[in-house]
Amino acid sequence: MRGIKGILFDKDGTLVDFQATWFAIGDLMALRAADGDRARANALMDAAGYDFQSHCFRADSVFAAGTNADIVELWYPQASADERLAMVKHFDQVTAEEGAAKAVPLPGSKDALASLHSAGFRLGVATNDSTSGAEKTLLSLGVAQMFDAAYGYDAVANPKPAPDSIHAFSDLTGLKPSEIAMVGDNRHDLEMARAGGAGLAIAVLSGTGTRESLTPMADVVLDSIADLPAYLASEA
Repeated sequence: MRGIKGILFDKDGTLVDFQATWFAIGDLMALRAADGDRARANALMDAAGYDFQSHCFRADSVFAAGTNADIVELWYPQASADERLAMVKHFDQVTAEEGAAKAVPLPGSKDALASLHSAGFRLGVATNDSTSGAEKTLLSLGVAQMFDAAYGYDAVANPKPAPDSIHAFSDLTGLKPSEIAMVGDNRHDLEMARAGGAGLAIAVLSGTGTRESLTPMADVVLDSIADLPAYLASEA
């Protein structure tokens, strides 16, 4: 093994069932942005990455991998800077509250986290959701006590795929980046792992990414984090 002592997890699609949790929330936000116009809301959802034919979000799309600021920029191209800031603040509030309230944990995720925590791994979350959203979701899932920190896009100078969250987790825990594994379901997660010098870039197929999109950048591709404790033990 590569001396892995800490693990950073993406949130949506890695800890949380992305499709089950986020379609209704995204649709609500799109309807508000479209002033209740159903056709326009559908067009906004499509632009942000929802595939209505397949009933899922596309891999690496704005909604799957971006921040609320990215969504606001996409949906409100004519808005002023101050208007966008206000909208981002509103979207952050909606996604933090609704995301936590509607969070659907992925099968086996809580048991996997408990196993990793018991084994002594330092655990953190790095997400392009807000920090408040990440913290509220961890509390809702009943796993917050296992985590040292949660880094949303608003907790660092540069969100994923920039390496800031890896550096922040390294500073907090005293671990070298090479002692940290990054686990996620999108290329942004793996790009951050590479940029930050993480010891392992681990892809999971439980979110929006596909084996084809993730394999080129991953050290290993797992079905979900339910497989992570056994994988790390086998590599020790």
